[in-house]
Amino acid sequence: MTPRLSIVFLNFNRVAETRYSVDYLRRLLAERDDIEVIAVDNGSHDGTADYLTAQNDFLTPLLLPDNGGIAGYNAGFELAHCDAILVLDDDSHPFDNACLDRLIALFDSQPELGLIACRIEDKQGQRAWSWHLPKADQAGPSMAFVGCGFAIRRTLFKTIGWYPAAFFLYQNELDVAIQTRLQGFKIHYEPACRVVHRSEGAPRPGWRRVFYATRNTLWLIRRYYPYPQAFYLIMSRLLISLVRAVQFRQFSAYWRGLREGLLTPQTHQPLPTELRAEFKPFWRQNSIWHQLLGRT
Repeated sequence: MTPRLSIVFLNFNRVAETRYSVDYLRRLLAERDDIEVIAVDNGSHDGTADYLTAQNDFLTPLLLPDNGGIAGYNAGFELAHCDAILVLDDDSHPFDNACLDRLIALFDSQPELGLIACRIEDKQGQRAWSWHLPKADQAGPSMAFVGCGFAIRRTLFKTIGWYPAAFFLYQNELDVAIQTRLQGFKIHYEPACRVVHRSEGAPRPGWRRVFYATRNTLWLIRRYYPYPQAFYLIMSRLLISLVRAVQFRQFSAYWRGLREGLLTPQTHQPLPTELRAEFKPFWRQNSIWHQLLGRT
């Protein structure tokens, strides 16, 4: 049978998690021939690349020489043969085949649907909510998605340029969500599409959490918000990031994030009023007024 769904996941120096994911997918897909699996290694040095190479009877391994952040995903998306792509992390997996069947059925029946945000849950089955998703655990429109479990049309994803590789880390999901809506496609939250996120992994270094969050958020504001709204959000983000810099004692990362976030040229593509309303959670997360009042 011709594959109808491509599963793409990125791996980096967590060989135990990679083994778990591959073993789980092997069992889950044992009786299926309509799903392909693509595993990208982002320059690991812990044996992950060798392990994935040995699994080429089941999956397509793509071994990259260096850690390019989210750009590693893009190399995997290029290899996908199906128009429906399920994106996972090395420590996440679909709960069951019903989830996969539901993804395929939704894309087949709703041509206006561009992206499906999956229900993210922990190993105990408890929902792991994020401000990117609707508060109610009910099927319906979603502002965005969580990167460890979502599905997207390949044609749409390619049109918008995949993940924004320059981001490296953080806020790439928001850029894809915004571009999806600007292309006229819908984003749908589907709780029947369950993805288990097994762990949070090792904490990321503080400098990354300050630098990338600051720079990439400023890029998004400058790209998509008109003035004077952009000016307010920029000033708010400077204060919010300063608090984070103090928390992690990462002042050089903060100044670097400010410099690159404010000086790197951006193509201005202001969101229409109706889309700015849809992305209100992003506004609240980056509004100092909402942060102070706890209304995020």
